[in-house]
Amino acid sequence: MRKKICIIAANYYPEITKNLLKGAVFILKNNGIKNHKEILVPGVFEIPVIISRKINKFDAFIVIGCVIKGKTNHFDLICKSTTESIMNLSVNNKKPIGNGIISCFNKRQATERSGMNKKNKGKEAAKAILSVLKI
Repeated sequence: MRKKICIIAANYYPEITKNLLKGAVFILKNNGIKNHKEILVPGVFEIPVIISRKINKFDAFIVIGCVIKGKTNHFDLICKSTTESIMNLSVNNKKPIGNGIISCFNKRQATERSGMNKKNKGKEAAKAILSVLKI
């Protein structure tokens, strides 16, 4: 499969992002995709605008990052607006966007969901876009 894939990674929690990114790249390489573009952004809220700017340059996107719930409603606002924006970009442009953004209640959950195991959401997002690209 010779598809152009872009991974956009929110680096607010660098250690979590690093593991999610490793998981996504692992799946891509194991499926014959050697070249991909990686773009780092400060947080998940910046991801949709970067997709919008790059939408015509790639066949699919993988987005990764982490939002951990704090004491305000910021968590809910960021998660909802980012997810809706990503879904709208995907549907309106008919491009798969694998969502590997994890939303967690604490750092322990984030570490579990980004570990190099079956639960790694970067891996799951990469598998999802590869599946859709094959349909």
